[in-house]
Amino acid sequence: MGVFEELQERGLIAQMTDEEEIKELINSGKATFYIGFDPTADSLHVGHFMALCLMKRLQMAGNRPIALLGGGTGMIGDPSGKTDMRKMLTKEDIDHNIECFKKQMSRFIDFSEGKALMVNNADWLLQLNYVELLREVGACFSVNRMLTAECYKQRLERGLSFLEFNYMIMQSYDFFSLYQRYGCNLQFGGDDQWSNMLGGTELIRRKLGKDAYAMTINLLLNSEGKKMGKTEKGAVWLDAEKTSPFDFFQYWRNVADGDVIKCLKMLTFVPMEKIRELEKLEGSELNQAKELLAYELTALVHGEEEAQKALEGARALFSAKSDTNNMPSTELEADSVSDAGIGLIDLLLAAKLVPSKAEARRLIQQGGISIDDEKITDVNAVIAQNAFAKGYVVIKKGKKVFHKAILK
Repeated sequence: MGVFEELQERGLIAQMTDEEEIKELINSGKATFYIGFDPTADSLHVGHFMALCLMKRLQMAGNRPIALLGGGTGMIGDPSGKTDMRKMLTKEDIDHNIECFKKQMSRFIDFSEGKALMVNNADWLLQLNYVELLREVGACFSVNRMLTAECYKQRLERGLSFLEFNYMIMQSYDFFSLYQRYGCNLQFGGDDQWSNMLGGTELIRRKLGKDAYAMTINLLLNSEGKKMGKTEKGAVWLDAEKTSPFDFFQYWRNVADGDVIKCLKMLTFVPMEKIRELEKLEGSELNQAKELLAYELTALVHGEEEAQKALEGARALFSAKSDTNNMPSTELEADSVSDAGIGLIDLLLAAKLVPSKAEARRLIQQGGISIDDEKITDVNAVIAQNAFAKGYVVIKKGKKVFHKAILK
C-alpha cells in the first residue's frame, strides 16, 4: 500500500483536484507541499495536530514539507468559521508566536539538510505594492465567484470587513510565491479552506500557464475539530506550560467511544493492522484503545518519558493505591491557608480549575467537587488547615479531572 492509499484508508482525504497526479507525486516522494499556520496564539493546539502528523507522515515517505508561518496573513485573519472579526495582533505578538510555533513544530518535522522548510509569508506579503497587487493578482479573481465561497457566505449577513475579504487573495498568493520560490506543487488545508486553495491553484495556472495541484485534508474531523480541542478550561495546547502532559493524556484518554478509532487512524502512527483489531472492541474494552491513543499522542508531543508518567498517573487514579505522584498540581503559598483554613471557592480558583467564583458555586452546588474523596455541596465550605496534614489535598472535579493542591 502506498502512502496515498494509506491516507485514504485512514480517512484523511476529504476532496482533491487532479487525483492521479497527486497520487503519483505522493507515492513517489516527489511532492513539495505546504500547510499554513497563522500565529494567533503563542502555542499550537489540538486543532493543528492532524496537520503536523500529516506532514510527518508524508515526510517519512520521502516528500518535502513546507511549514508556512503566517506572519503576513496573521495580521488580517481568516474569516472562515468565525462570527466576528478576529482580534488584531501587533507585529511583535505575531513574531513572538512564530518563534513558539517553530520550537513545537521541530518535535514533529525534521528540518535538517533541506528535508523540510519553515518559511514566513511576511517575507513576500509585507513587501507587496498595493496597486501592483491589484493589477497583477486582483485581476485574476471574480468578486461574484468569491462571494459564493462558504467562508464568505457565512459572514455576509453578520458583516464581513474588506480587510478579511482580502484573505483569499493573500492565501492564493502564498501558493503562487511558494511555487515560484521552492517548487511547491501541492497544498494541504482544512475543508473550510477549499475555496482559498482553489484560488491559489487558479492563480498559478493563469499567471504561469503551468500545472499546479491543490488538495484538501479534513483537519481533525474538521467540523467536529473546532470543538474537539476545547474543554471547560479552554483549548488543549501542545505547550506543556499551558496544558500539562498529564492533562493532555487525560484529554485523549477521555474521548468519546465513537471517536477513538477515528483518532487512532487520523492522528497516530499505529499500524492499520493493529487499529483494525482494536476496531472490534466494544463497551469497556474500548478503554484499551483510548489508553493507546492517549499514550501515542502524548509521546509525540511531550516524549516517551512524559507519556509513561502520564500513563502511570492516570492508572493510579483509578487504583486502590491512589498514587498522586504524576497528578497535575498547584503549590499554595503558606499564608494562603490561615489557621481557619481556606475557602473551597478560593481553593478552586487558586488551582485554576474554574474561571470564576460563579462557576465555582455552580459546580459545588451541582455536586461536582470532592476533596479527598468527600463530596462537598456547600458553597461556603472551608477546607481546614489540618486537611493538609499530609502536605496536600486532592481535588476531584466532575468524574475525570483530578488535581493536587500542595501547601508549601
